[in-house]
Amino acid sequence: MRHALPITAELRVTVGQATATGAKEDNEDCMGLRVPEGMALTLKGVAAVIADGVSSAEAGREASESCVKNFLTDYYSTPDVWTARTSAQAVLTALNRWLYSRSHGLEAHRGYVSTLSALILKSRTAYLFHVGDTRIYRYRAGVLDQLTRDHSTRITESQTYLSRAMGMDVRLEVDYRATALEAGDIFLLTTDGVHDFVTSAQFQERLSENSAAAFDPEKICQTLLDDARAGESPDNLTCQVIRIDHLPNEDEEAVHGRLTRLPFPPPLTVGLKLDGYRIEKELHASSRSQLYLVTDIESGVRFVMKTPSVNFEDDPAYIERFVMEPWIGRRVASPGIVRVIESDRPQNFLYYLMEYVEGKTLREWIDSHPNPEISEVLEIVDRLVAAVRAFERKETLHQDLKPENVILTEDGELKIVDFGSCRVAGILEIDAPIERDQALGTACYSAPEAFRGETAGIRSEIFSLATIVYELLTGELPYGDALASVRSTAAAENLQYVPCHHRNAMVPHWMDAALRKALSISPRRRYGLLSEFCFDLHHPNPRFMREDVLPLIERNPLRFWKAAAGLAAFAWVVTMWLWLG
Repeated sequence: MRHALPITAELRVTVGQATATGAKEDNEDCMGLRVPEGMALTLKGVAAVIADGVSSAEAGREASESCVKNFLTDYYSTPDVWTARTSAQAVLTALNRWLYSRSHGLEAHRGYVSTLSALILKSRTAYLFHVGDTRIYRYRAGVLDQLTRDHSTRITESQTYLSRAMGMDVRLEVDYRATALEAGDIFLLTTDGVHDFVTSAQFQERLSENSAAAFDPEKICQTLLDDARAGESPDNLTCQVIRIDHLPNEDEEAVHGRLTRLPFPPPLTVGLKLDGYRIEKELHASSRSQLYLVTDIESGVRFVMKTPSVNFEDDPAYIERFVMEPWIGRRVASPGIVRVIESDRPQNFLYYLMEYVEGKTLREWIDSHPNPEISEVLEIVDRLVAAVRAFERKETLHQDLKPENVILTEDGELKIVDFGSCRVAGILEIDAPIERDQALGTACYSAPEAFRGETAGIRSEIFSLATIVYELLTGELPYGDALASVRSTAAAENLQYVPCHHRNAMVPHWMDAALRKALSISPRRRYGLLSEFCFDLHHPNPRFMREDVLPLIERNPLRFWKAAAGLAAFAWVVTMWLWLG
């Protein structure tokens, strides 16, 4: 049972590249292209990189080669769930630090400095990353546009100063741009030895004179190098040409046919055998899915089987999300997250298996611990934060954090379960012909913005996490049941937070202040980092101690001005009454 991604990529390109030493003795330029197949094409896309080692740096050639080779290797090694931007910037940051350390380490007399321009084509979008004076152009419908800007300053008519490059500074500033693709787009990447000595008119002429049937990118590249030589370029010569031949355009009917390849399982009862698994008992059932405890008849090992609800048998968006669940589970694997089981056994129905975790849900723990020790709660919170951080590292939001989705094992470990509401940033970049199912979390634990179809990223997760912490400490919810009915910003702003220590006198005021911040209605007022929230739960924040004596206008400006407006209105009514009387 292999859990494949339920989407495909039909992106097709024609590519060509060429490089030459030109008028120099050594070639310090470097270039690279990678057009993967299968899921790598869908998840990571096509990548093209061009780099120009800085001549004044003794190790310019090594720097440009390192930039190209390591970028192409490391980019495709980043997690599948990361966005193109996150993946590329992580790789570029690491590359820059490595180059800088080489220049300032044992080989400080040698400079490892290079320009770099990278182009990633994923689904129906082009992502550009640029440092230095290499360039990326786009030729569309007879118009040539330069998509990057040179990071250089002209000193004299014949001399320029490079203001930004890989390895030049310990801190790297990368120009980033994303632009929609169209079939027939041609991208041109060049080093300055080419574009400084070939005019835009020449570029357009070479790109336009090749008809669709006779398009030869290798020939175009060689011709442009010849044009640069004719223009008396004194530098190395390198260029790449990529044409978009076909974009993903799978229709809804085709998607539906692929998603419904496996039928929904029949009604499952105790003792029934399905694909070599015996149904032992039903663990949970909802309108969206069912969970069963099953035993592998061959090995005797017990698992949890999740099956889709027949209510959604004709809903491709729901089926796509269900098929995505095990794929997500395998990619966010962590000790604090329930493990998805892979099997080579043929699968005849739509379902997936997870490890069976013996223990109790956090809901059961709350019910059996009405007056918990603060230290006990913090131990659970630390393990829960670690599990949520595993999702965050993979640019994935769980979006349904609640006590029912957390299991405390018999040996004291903690597991987050259920991937049904997960939001994966990297998948959202992939175009789909169907409107994707945006499964909402549980109302009382989800941040207010979730029910407006919005997310504040990790700040929304922190809100849910803080709600669980509040309930662990008090047995109650911070906003009661009122949060479940909120559907507008105005309604959310009227919610009243009940201080934690009002319900549990053992909770310190500074700990309640941390919870109040994490549970702010406005995402901007919440913590932006899990580590900050966790630290403030364990340590008194001096700022919170000061807030107890700050005037209302500094503690809560919105409430202050609402109160001031109310008093002003009351004073006006009294004045008018006295005047009229």
